[in-house]
Amino acid sequence: MKHKKQNSNINRRAFLNTLGASAGIAASLPAISVLSEATTAFADDIGPQGGRARVETSERIRQEVAERESNFRIPSHDDNGDEALYPTKIGNYSKNLKHEPTTGEVDPAAYQAMIAAISTGRFADFEALATNGHFGAPNSTMQRRLVNPGSGYAFDLEGTDSHQLKLAPAPAFASAQEAGEMAELYWMALLRDTNFADYDSSALAQAAAADLSKMSDFRGPKDGGAVTTKTLFRDTYPGCTVGPYISQFLLQSCNFGSMRIDTQMMTVAAGVDYMTDFTSWLNVQNGVNTPPIPTGPPAYCRSGRDLTHYVNIDALFEAYFVSCINLLGNGYYANLGNPYGRIYDSGAGRPRNALADPNGSLAQVGFGTFGGPAVLTLACEPATRALKDVWYQKWLVHRRLRPEEFGGRVEVKRLGLRNYPIHSDLLSVSSVLNQVLSLHKTALLPMAFPEGSPNHTSYGSGHATVAGACVTMLKALFDDSQVIKNPVIPNPGDGGQTLISYVAPAGEAPLTVGGELNKVVSNVSQGRNMAGVHWRSDATASNLLGEAATISMLYDMKRTFSEPFSGFTFTKFDGTTITV
Repeated sequence: MKHKKQNSNINRRAFLNTLGASAGIAASLPAISVLSEATTAFADDIGPQGGRARVETSERIRQEVAERESNFRIPSHDDNGDEALYPTKIGNYSKNLKHEPTTGEVDPAAYQAMIAAISTGRFADFEALATNGHFGAPNSTMQRRLVNPGSGYAFDLEGTDSHQLKLAPAPAFASAQEAGEMAELYWMALLRDTNFADYDSSALAQAAAADLSKMSDFRGPKDGGAVTTKTLFRDTYPGCTVGPYISQFLLQSCNFGSMRIDTQMMTVAAGVDYMTDFTSWLNVQNGVNTPPIPTGPPAYCRSGRDLTHYVNIDALFEAYFVSCINLLGNGYYANLGNPYGRIYDSGAGRPRNALADPNGSLAQVGFGTFGGPAVLTLACEPATRALKDVWYQKWLVHRRLRPEEFGGRVEVKRLGLRNYPIHSDLLSVSSVLNQVLSLHKTALLPMAFPEGSPNHTSYGSGHATVAGACVTMLKALFDDSQVIKNPVIPNPGDGGQTLISYVAPAGEAPLTVGGELNKVVSNVSQGRNMAGVHWRSDATASNLLGEAATISMLYDMKRTFSEPFSGFTFTKFDGTTITV
C-alpha cells in the first residue's frame, strides 16, 4: 500500500502557479467600466497602504506562506505491509465491494478495481466501481456508496498539504497490538449500556480492566502499570483521566445568542446490537443499505450507548463549536498572546494590564480578529482541512480494515473455515470472546449501528482528526490552564434527565479548560470505537494528525494580523508546550 509518488518535486508553489494561468484568461476578457475607475478610487484610501501597495503586500504574504509550506518535503508514506502480505486482502478494507459468501473474503477482481481507481484518481474510474466492484446493481436504493475518496486528492490553500503530513503505519493484522485493540473493542461493546459513573462498581468493567491488563501490547492509559476502572476506555492526554468520563463541554448548557443550547441528546434503546449473525454481517460488507436506528427520549450523556449515538449523527465539528460557545459565553480568558486579553460572546475585551496582558488594548475590542465572530469561525475552520488530510491517508496510503471486518475473520477462524494469523493474546489470553459467544453465539463484533462503519477505510479516523484539529485551535485561542466553572454530572437519580453539581473527591486535581477540551477529543474519538467502527490507534494517531494540521494553519495565519501579537501558546496532546 505504499503510495508511489510521481513528480514528487511538484509542490504547493507549482500548484499556485497553475492557478495563475487561470488569472491570465480573466485578464484577456473585456474590461467593464467600473474597473477603469479603480485608480481614482485609490485616492480615497486613507490606510497605511493603498492601491498597488496593498496588493503587493498581500501577494508577498501569500508567497512567503506558500514558500514555507513547500519546504516541507513529501515523506515516505509507509503502511503496515498487510496488503502485500495477504493475497486475499484479509487485512484491508473492502466494504461495499463484492465478497465471497462463505468466508466474507473480498472478490479479488473487485478489490483490484478499487486499487486501480485509487491509482488513477479519476472520477470515472471510481464511478465504474458501481458495475465492476459492487455486490448490488448500479443505482440500486439498497446499495451504499463509497464515501468521498476524491477528497484524498484535493488541495487546500491554508496549512500544510495533505501529502506532506504523515501517519505511522497502523498495527499489523497479526500483531499483539491489533489483538489488544480488538479485545478492547469487544469489551466496549459489552459495556455499552453500563453508565460511566458505575464503572468502579461494575463487575463487568472490573473484568474488562483486568483482561486488558493481561494484553502484551495494549497501549491505553494505565495506573501503576495496569488498566483500572478509572482509566478504562480513556486516553493519556493531560486531564483525560481526571474526574468524570464525559467532558464538561458535552454536558454544560450554554447560550448561543438569545437561544439556549441544552446538551441533552436523543437516546437509543439499550441492549440492541447489530451484525451479530453472519448473514447480516455479510450483507453489510457487500454494501446493502440498512434502516436507521429508532430513537428514544432525550437525556444527558451517561453511557457508551449514549455516546455512540452522539457520534453517529453529530455535525462533525458540533462538539467543538458548542465548546467554543461555552468558553465565550462564560467569560473564559483568551490565550494571552491575544492582543485583547479576554473574549466574551460580544467580542468585548478588557483594559490593558501591563503585568498580566501587555498586548492588551486601551481603545479597541476584538471582532473580525481576536473577537467572538472570529473565534467562532476559527473553531470550525480546521475541520475540512483535517478531513482532506486524513482522507489522503485512508484511501491512498493505508486502507486498513474496519474492526467489524476483523470480527468476521475471528468468526471464520472459530468456525474452522480459514486459519487466519490472529495473535494469541485475543484467542487464548483474553476471556472476552467467551463473553461475546455466550451472549450472541458468534464471535462477530457487536455493532452499535445497523450499517456498521461508514464506507471509507479505517485508518485514520475522520472524527478523531477533526477533534484533534478543532480542539487544538480552541487551546490556541483560549488560556487552557483555567479551572472549569460549575462542573456537573448527569443525575443518577432520574436517569440522566437533569444535571447535578460535581464534587471532586479529596485530593483530585481540578478540572481545567485544557483537560476538558482534551476529554472532548477523547470522548468523540473513543465514542467511535465504542460503536465498533474504529480502532484505538485510528483515534490516537488521527488526533495528532489533526493537531499537526491546525499548527500548520496557525503558522500561516500569524502573518496576517495587524495587531501586536506574541503568538499562540498552548499545551499539546503529549503534554509539551508550543508557541506558534
